[in-house]
Amino acid sequence: METAKLLQAIIHNAIDGIITIDNKGVVESINPAALSLFGYEHEREIIGNNVSVLMPEPDRTRHDSYIHNYLTTGVRHIIGIGREVRGKRKDGSTFPFRLAVSEVSYRDRKIFTGFIHDLSRQKEAEEKLKEYTAQLEKKVTERTKDLIKLISELEEAKADVSLSLEKEKDLNQMKSRFVSMASHEFRTPLSSVQLSASLIEKYLDKRDFDNITKHTNKIKGSVQLLTTILNDFLSLERLEAGKVTAVPEEVNIVKLAEEIIEEMQLLAKQNQHIVYQHTGEIGTCRIDPNLLKNSIINLISNAIKYSGENTFIEFNSEIQKDRCIITVKDNGIGIPDDEQKSLFEPFFRANNTGNIPGTGLGLNIVKRYAHLMGGEVTCVSEINKGTTFTLTFNS
Repeated sequence: METAKLLQAIIHNAIDGIITIDNKGVVESINPAALSLFGYEHEREIIGNNVSVLMPEPDRTRHDSYIHNYLTTGVRHIIGIGREVRGKRKDGSTFPFRLAVSEVSYRDRKIFTGFIHDLSRQKEAEEKLKEYTAQLEKKVTERTKDLIKLISELEEAKADVSLSLEKEKDLNQMKSRFVSMASHEFRTPLSSVQLSASLIEKYLDKRDFDNITKHTNKIKGSVQLLTTILNDFLSLERLEAGKVTAVPEEVNIVKLAEEIIEEMQLLAKQNQHIVYQHTGEIGTCRIDPNLLKNSIINLISNAIKYSGENTFIEFNSEIQKDRCIITVKDNGIGIPDDEQKSLFEPFFRANNTGNIPGTGLGLNIVKRYAHLMGGEVTCVSEINKGTTFTLTFNS
């Protein structure tokens, strides 16, 4: 008797819910902890009812079949095993709990005892942990993205600094080359101007007009050379500053070529002739006239400089359906094979130019002008057999 009372006291004061049912699933007893978990106040609300009233669907409908299958087959799905399930409170809400079921034979009857451990706080803590983990992962992802972005920005800044340093280095080298070149190239024409001016004064007294004309032409040539040098540096400075842009328009190539020939023929050497030919029925194309004119003038100027007297300079243009091709060919000194790879670099001058004046900037400017107009410039040359420059523009 004392043992029975002790056992009843233990069940009554247990912190976990304890429910007993018969082999038909009818509740025979329920302790206060179980009543509280399911939201009931009195035992009479549960005892005598099928335990399925404490279950949500689909377990509610399937519960009786669980017991029947066990009694029929002896295969245990929960008895002595335990599992997590959900319970249904009186107000219809559900909650998670861990259910352990034991089987007892008493007075030729099978009684099943369910031990119910509420998992609500545990599940709530797990959900909070999941939520916190998700938030943490989100923050880590965001911070990682920020870090990657920061690293990318640092790399870009590093690249910009490197580029700036490289440009500054190139600029310093260019300045050094300019000082060196200018001191040499400016000295020769200026000395020629000074000498010719002095001689003209003497020839004026003698009225020697042939020599006066000769030295006047020398002065003009020296001034033209100085003008060319300064124009090259001004063009390079504008290109480096990004101030040069191509402004295409419909251009009559034949008319532009005739204007160029008229200007350049005045600068040609004795018996040098610029021969122009246009191929194709189309005479116009869409291109920047100023950049194109400057490029052609530069190429023809080189042809004049590096060719001898009594020579022809071929200047050809061709407009196809989708291309405009300009060629300037001379029979001059040519360019050494091993130096042609550096031909379009600023300040480059071939070793065989000797005392022929020049800045070494013209072809670099032509190449950059061609790129601005969406074209390219190529060169074919052979020592003492001449050089051909080709400008190609896709329309």
